[in-house]
Amino acid sequence: MKFHPTQLAGAYLLDPERREDERGFFARTYCAHEFAAHGLVPCVAQCNLSHNRRAGTVRGMHFQTEPFPEAKLVRCTRGAIVDVIVDLRRDSPTHRQHLAVELTEENGRALYIPAGFAHGFQTLRDGTEVFYQMSEFFHGECSSGVRWNDPAFLIAWPLPIACIADKDLQFSDYSV
Repeated sequence: MKFHPTQLAGAYLLDPERREDERGFFARTYCAHEFAAHGLVPCVAQCNLSHNRRAGTVRGMHFQTEPFPEAKLVRCTRGAIVDVIVDLRRDSPTHRQHLAVELTEENGRALYIPAGFAHGFQTLRDGTEVFYQMSEFFHGECSSGVRWNDPAFLIAWPLPIACIADKDLQFSDYSV
């Protein structure tokens, strides 16, 4: 795997190193030793799959609060998304900054999201699937989020919003 630091402290884009032949390709997408060597949380407590019927669907901006914050490794396994993260760590030099990256089944990229970030995505194609590896188990009492169109972050979603959960519409704006 190739680890590429992003402009947000602690967040990385990961590219698989494909070994190709007439059958197709093989690529490692996770290695606890490599994650630890880059200072990333190597623990995987839970994996999730998100299937999205319509292009333009927005999910987010979600995070899990103390005492169970979670790091995530997100990959698009079918279709395409614009994946967005926002640094909510108050002591971070990149506090309140966001990053948007395109993850597709073709590019095979993954985004490593440290604990303390809000995360969301918008689907670019119908029938898109997103696979998450989480460093912490889900704790409903710690599940939280900020509004997908919070003016504090100025996220430019690439498509009109086709579908979004009522829960995501109810999140309040971020306050310092």
